Amino acid sequence: MFDKDALLNELTFKAVRSSGAGGQNVNKVSSKVELIFNFLESYVFNDEQKERIHNKLQNRLTKEGILILQCDDSRSQHKNKELAIKRFLELIEKSLIIPKKRIATKIPRAVIKKRLKSKRNLSDKKANRKKPDLD
Repeated sequence: MFDKDALLNELTFKAVRSSGAGGQNVNKVSSKVELIFNFLESYVFNDEQKERIHNKLQNRLTKEGILILQCDDSRSQHKNKELAIKRFLELIEKSLIIPKKRIATKIPRAVIKKRLKSKRNLSDKKANRKKPDLD
C-alpha cells in the first residue's frame, strides 16, 4: 500500500497552546499538537493515490492541498502527537480504499409474488372498511 515510515518523515508537527479550561497550566504549556501534511509534495504516493486522497479528503484540505489535523485530547504533548499520527494514518488508509463495484442481481420470482400478495391483502383490508353498497 504505502511506506508508513517514509510517510511519517514527511509530516510536520507544531505545538500550540491548548484552548479551554485548565487553570494555570494552560497558560504555560503547549500541549495541543497540529499535524501538517502536504500530500501534493509527498514522495510516498503515486499520482493515482494522490488523486484518490484529494477526492476523498477534499473538505479537509486547505486551498494549497495541505491537510491539518489538530489534537488536544490529552494534557500530554507526546500523547497528543501519538493520537494525531494514529488518526492521520487511519484517515489516509480509509481514503485509499477502492470500493467494490456493486453487481446488480435479479429479484427472485418468489419475492415479487410475496410483495404483490401483501399489497393485495392490504388493499382488501382497506376495501372491507368501506360502507357496503346497498343498491
